[in-house]
Amino acid sequence: MTSAQHIWIVLGILFVLLNIAAGLIWVERRLLALFQDRLGPNRAGPLGILIVLADTLKLFFKEDWIPPFADRWVFILSPAIVVGAVLMSFVIIPFAPGIVVADLNIGLLFFLAMSSLAVYSIVLGGWASNNKYALLGALRGASQMIAYEVFMGLSLMGVVMMTGSMRMADIVNAQKEAWFILTQPLGAIIFFIAGIAETHRLPFDIPEAESELIAGYHAEYSGMKFGMFFIGEYLGITLISAMMVTVFFGGWLGPAFLPAWGWFFVKTFLFIGLFILLRASLPRPRYDQLIGYGWKLMLPLVLANLLITGAVLLLLKN
Repeated sequence: MTSAQHIWIVLGILFVLLNIAAGLIWVERRLLALFQDRLGPNRAGPLGILIVLADTLKLFFKEDWIPPFADRWVFILSPAIVVGAVLMSFVIIPFAPGIVVADLNIGLLFFLAMSSLAVYSIVLGGWASNNKYALLGALRGASQMIAYEVFMGLSLMGVVMMTGSMRMADIVNAQKEAWFILTQPLGAIIFFIAGIAETHRLPFDIPEAESELIAGYHAEYSGMKFGMFFIGEYLGITLISAMMVTVFFGGWLGPAFLPAWGWFFVKTFLFIGLFILLRASLPRPRYDQLIGYGWKLMLPLVLANLLITGAVLLLLKN
């Protein structure tokens, strides 16, 4: 691949991702309305599609206020960290054969490293705001993301053991006979639950629980800095959905009546719809329940999954 082709792939992926993140504002509101038997956005343009433009203009023209009691430079930097970390995670995802920014042989490890950096955005944003509600949200978010990062990483190790590689293209190609959802169902379920906690989406939106913490770690943010947190959240949903598809659901693999990238996006949007359905239907647990679920339930399950996978692979080898 020439350098010019590589640049076009990078720009194309960036354009698609940012437009998906913006479009999910409308998609989520329409799906929530469908799930909850109400109208949803239906005034701005056909089917309310121009609500995305209206929200974007509103964020651009809102006063970009920095509280006088905040740590100014950390306060400004924090929203950019989450967007940068999530976009960096996308560089290892193969959308189709040859359509990948960086085909790293440590792709899964790179994904886990980049997703871990997003916690700095929450912690620094809450701390720099100098607001007790924001700080409480930041501390909740840090402990939640650090805990569930452990289970996320361990849930992927069964796939690594089966393929003998952390390279994303190798993982996809290893699923030509059978998707890993069939051989690693427990790992897939734990990864998805950990992904919900990592993106702090409902029912795991405890760091920004509005009934307790107003808006949590971004309580003092407004304008485009709040918009970056918003975009970072939707990019995170897309990232976890894309990882689920790549690692457990065959990536770009599918019947020939759709192109490879078409299968990848169809599968990814199905998981994005599942994220939205969970928001529409499940209540939020208490903070202690969330941490308890992780250490008392998910940790034993993910360790059992590793032991069973290792035992089966040894039996097959012998």
